[in-house]
Amino acid sequence: MGAGEVWALGASELAGLVASGEVSAVEVVAAQLERIAVVNPQVNAVTRLLEDSARRAAREVDRRRAAGEPLGPLAGVPFTVKENIHVAGSATTHGVPYFRDWVAESDAPPVRRLRAAGAIPIGRTNMPDLAIAGVHTVSQLFGDTVNPWDPRRTPGGTSGGDAVAVATGMAPLGLGNDSGGSVRIPATFNGVAALKPSYGRFPADHRMSDQDPVLGHQLFPVDGPLARRVADLRVAYEVLAGADPQDPRAVPVPLYGPRPDTPVRVGVVTDPGGRGDVHPHVRAAIEAAAAALQDAGHPVEEVEVPRLQDALDGYGALLRTEFSLAWPMLRRLLTDDSARHIEFDTQRHPAVGLEGYVRQAGVRLGVQRAWAGLFERCPLLLGPVSTQPAPEPVVPRTVEEHDAMMAPMRLLTASTYVGVPAVAVPTGVAAGLPQGVQVMAGMYREDLCLDAAQRIEERLGVLAPIAPVDLVDLVDLVGLADSADPVS
Repeated sequence: MGAGEVWALGASELAGLVASGEVSAVEVVAAQLERIAVVNPQVNAVTRLLEDSARRAAREVDRRRAAGEPLGPLAGVPFTVKENIHVAGSATTHGVPYFRDWVAESDAPPVRRLRAAGAIPIGRTNMPDLAIAGVHTVSQLFGDTVNPWDPRRTPGGTSGGDAVAVATGMAPLGLGNDSGGSVRIPATFNGVAALKPSYGRFPADHRMSDQDPVLGHQLFPVDGPLARRVADLRVAYEVLAGADPQDPRAVPVPLYGPRPDTPVRVGVVTDPGGRGDVHPHVRAAIEAAAAALQDAGHPVEEVEVPRLQDALDGYGALLRTEFSLAWPMLRRLLTDDSARHIEFDTQRHPAVGLEGYVRQAGVRLGVQRAWAGLFERCPLLLGPVSTQPAPEPVVPRTVEEHDAMMAPMRLLTASTYVGVPAVAVPTGVAAGLPQGVQVMAGMYREDLCLDAAQRIEERLGVLAPIAPVDLVDLVDLVGLADSADPVS
């Protein structure tokens, strides 16, 4: 196999080729760097290369293989890392000038674990300012990231850089985080897969300036992988999970729960809360995924998400109350555009004060209990990532525009509030744009989500990476997307 073909392969395929010696890790890194050089100027997903350290790590992988030393399950596999996750020797900029020179002394736990498995950080990726400036990936330091399917649509956020890098073949794996949909949104808008783990499943370190986050910011954000195939998410899941002294929240729960004798029941929620805003293409994606699961033997039934509004209100109250305390400082780090997302959110979910904050902590347990009851009856929940297709790549200028952008993503917010795992998986292409769904399960049942997403993928196919010819002229992508064969 020539090095020029390597960029199109998935993480598991690459690791197998490196382990067998058919391709060297040095060749893999070189091919990915060449791909980045060709593609990234058009999409602006990779913010900074880690070229020298990546080439050194690749040489070490090849040395270990030649010496007959054991290799990890991701040996020689490059991955990208979002700008708010620590990589030793690289600045964790959060996309803003204030942190431009804030160089991490050590890796965050997920980076450390991926390295221990033989994976190689190859570049940092774009995100909205401080990961709080809405669902479009644009930062002060690095500008806008472009959706490679249609530049007139947002690539999503806040892990938009990783999703675009994975979708366009610049890396087989991306490492982002999700505190309300931030790996699932860009995965769906770019035609790739992503895993949001349960609270406590993966260790993380989200400290800024060595300050630990407050309660809501401890409960909701989780780091998670993006990949083109569900099988690669599974490998990353097995590497990333488990207890870690750097993060006492991470628990030693078994990777795989009890295996059911027959396919489990799937609850389908098409229009969470019955708001009537489900686009026909989104509805068709959910129906296709449900049919795929039914074809795989799963009983399927329509359900409603319990206590949805309580979840949305509780999420908003906890986070906006916390933001209100830090807002005078945070506001100085943001532009007017990037500040509007929080300001509009605060209009809808104002700070509730100490009494309301304490009360909301109790409400959350009740909502979790209600969701646990749903998962007792239907161990899997299938629903939309967004009830609308990817919007335009703009920051809303009014609270009404903001509501129109955020309301379709309400199931993301609710599942984050509850803390359950979810896998976003593509279902096909409609009107030139990738479509997808998310599959959720009870706490620490990522295995059920991955199994179901795998069955959907087997029946509905893989959309990425996008072939090089599709990237020559982004304007032509809308017309090409329905007819082009993705590289597999």
